[in-house]
Amino acid sequence: MDNTRTLRVGEQIRRELSRLISREVKDPRVGMVTVNDVEVSGDFSHAKVFYTLLGDDADREASQQGLERASGFLRGQLGRAVKLRHVPQLHFIYDNTAEEGDRLEALIAAARKRDSEGGAG
Repeated sequence: MDNTRTLRVGEQIRRELSRLISREVKDPRVGMVTVNDVEVSGDFSHAKVFYTLLGDDADREASQQGLERASGFLRGQLGRAVKLRHVPQLHFIYDNTAEEGDRLEALIAAARKRDSEGGAG
């Protein structure tokens, strides 16, 4: 299967899901969700939807449940908007890379501060 096609379809699904989640999903559990990336399997049967949101762990859990509940609706809407023979099953995955990046930056800053205070020499 052509990898550029899977990337192109993934980007198209990402754009459309971003629009659908913000405008069409009425579930109050789904908060301020941002779709960061969509990875489509080579046979287009599954799509991993990586997302972030504003809020704490409780908000994250509620949004996950809301997104899973809305997946059938979203899949139907995607079928109308994206011209595919079969619309992939949607698997929502919270993307914590930004949080991990912040945590690592804080660790590096603390190590640098500790080194500068200790007078490495």
